[in-house]
Amino acid sequence: MDILKPDLMWIEGRCYRLNIEDSSFRGEEDEQFADDGFAEGNSDCPVEELGESFEIETTEDGRYRASLLIPRYYFARVVGSKGAVRRRLENETKTQIHVPRQGQDGCIVIIGSTKSMVSAAGRRINLIVMSARQKQQFTHFLSIPMVGDSIKKRFMIFKEEVLDICKNSHGIDASIFQVPEKLHLTLGTLVIMDTNDREKAARTLAECKESIITPLLKNRALVVCMAGVEYMNDDPAEVDVLYGKVHVKDGSRMLQEVADGVIDHFCSKGLMEKRYERVKLHVTLMNTLFRSDDAESEMSRRKQKHRETFDATNILKERRLSQMFLQNVPAHCRRQ
Repeated sequence: MDILKPDLMWIEGRCYRLNIEDSSFRGEEDEQFADDGFAEGNSDCPVEELGESFEIETTEDGRYRASLLIPRYYFARVVGSKGAVRRRLENETKTQIHVPRQGQDGCIVIIGSTKSMVSAAGRRINLIVMSARQKQQFTHFLSIPMVGDSIKKRFMIFKEEVLDICKNSHGIDASIFQVPEKLHLTLGTLVIMDTNDREKAARTLAECKESIITPLLKNRALVVCMAGVEYMNDDPAEVDVLYGKVHVKDGSRMLQEVADGVIDHFCSKGLMEKRYERVKLHVTLMNTLFRSDDAESEMSRRKQKHRETFDATNILKERRLSQMFLQNVPAHCRRQ
């Protein structure tokens, strides 16, 4: 892809740059599956609770077959070192598993003498893929934009006041503030590896609108307020993330129900891992991952987990965000 002319996608009037397929994830170099085979123990989702995302058909010779559309980056996980994982799968489910050659796209095909055997093999392959996704750095996140003119204006006032009042506080500078045009309420994160993943995520988001968001809102305007700030560390003098607290103006749990419903649906499709019982409604205002540093990029800081905290004591003591309103909040899938 030409970095000066990237592929773009328009969603409800918003323009997004398509993510480049991540070839840095190379499961074939991971030797941890040489003997143990499955990563089932590393996932919180039991095999029997995984929904089947594949259809099983009858072949001409009376056997059963299923085709699993999986990003090629996970093929090595299914095969394992020297084919150990695939052999174990085939032996335990009494099936034949055909995986495309290295570097090729395509479906993993499972063939067996009974429908239950093919189903079992398919679920276990899906579990291997899900476990691998959970270990990766997320590539996209689901969000509700919080970019109304009132919010952006008051955010800039907040930023100016913090930089003035806390100019002598440790770790605070202009670079750790969110860009006003990128203010958003994060619902959850996910890993999208290829075009098929992207299309599946788009379909799932459309399903959420039809089956969750529209029935809950019933064409009513949802007025969301952002008032007050909080931090995500134990010590206010050593903070990594400062966020704005969010709630619905009428005091209802409608936004929480929408957020939880959307995340549950994405989890049921195998696109996300459910980490918490409820979505934490917040808008990130300051984050040390944003910090400018000529010596290292944000991505390298994420990988190295190196972050310089800041002292939010005076922010919490002296200032609170003014109340802000936003109507008709749409959810979008955005690239990180």
